[in-house]
Amino acid sequence: MPDECSAFVPGHITGFFSTHPDDDPTRAGSRGAGLTLTDGVTTTVSPARESSIELDGSRVEIDPVERVLDALSVTARVEAVSSVPIGAGFGVSGAMALGTAYAANQVFDCRLSANELVTVAHGAEVQAGTGLGDVVAQARGGIPIRLEPGGPAHGRLDEIPTRVRVEYHSFGELSTESVLAGDTDRLDEAGRLALSRVVKEPTLTSFMFASRRFAREAGLLTDDVKRAVEAVATAGGQAAMAMLGNTVFALGTGLTDAGYDPSICATHPAGAMIE
Repeated sequence: MPDECSAFVPGHITGFFSTHPDDDPTRAGSRGAGLTLTDGVTTTVSPARESSIELDGSRVEIDPVERVLDALSVTARVEAVSSVPIGAGFGVSGAMALGTAYAANQVFDCRLSANELVTVAHGAEVQAGTGLGDVVAQARGGIPIRLEPGGPAHGRLDEIPTRVRVEYHSFGELSTESVLAGDTDRLDEAGRLALSRVVKEPTLTSFMFASRRFAREAGLLTDDVKRAVEAVATAGGQAAMAMLGNTVFALGTGLTDAGYDPSICATHPAGAMIE
C-alpha cells in the first residue's frame, strides 16, 4: 500500500437544479446541469492515528470528508489544495469528499469500485447538507446533465457533447446549507422547467439561457451577478450565475470582453482521477 495518494476532482458549476429529497441518501439528490472545470481540488490522503483535514494549509472541519472516512472505517490526514474559490458555487466540499474517497481507497486498500466510491461520497455530501449533485457530476466530467437524482445505482446522467473555454469571477460566498434548508418550491419549479428545455435542446446556448432564467425565477440572482451578466450580454457574450455562489461564469471570452479580470479555465474532459 502507498504511504499517501492524491486525487484530482474537477470543480463543478451548477447552472440550474431541482431538489429531490429521500430518506435514503443514495437516492436523494438533484436534477439539473452544469460544467466541470479543469480548475478543481487536489486531495492527498495519508494514514494517521487521528483524522485531520486541511484545506489550503489551514485546519478545517468538513462534514462530508469526515463522513467518508467514517464510512470507509479509516483514520487519515487529508490535505486539499483548491484552485477554485471556497463557498462560491464550485463544489469544493463535494470535490474533497470524492477525492478523499478515491485516495483513501488506494492508501488503505479498500478495494471498492468507482461507483461504490462515488456512492459513499455522494451520500456523505447529501447527509451533510452541503450539496445534492456535485459529486456525481464531478465523477463524470464534461458538461453533465443530471436526469435523475441519486448516486450511481439510482441516478441517470447525460451530457452536452462539447468542450469550451470558461471564465469566472466570484464576488463572495453564499450558504448552500441555508438555501437547501429553506422552502425550495419556487426553486424546484424553475429547475424542472430549465431541465426540460435543455433535454429538448442539449446545447451550450440552451444551457446558458436556461441557467439565466433559472436564477431569476428561483429568486437567487444577486445584484453583483446581475450586473456582470448584463455587461457580458452587452459585449455580445453569454454569462450566468453559479449555483450556489455569488459567482458569475461565462463562455469563451465573455467576462474579459465585458471588462472584468476573470479566472480562466476550460470544461474538464474527464471526471475525478487518481494522480
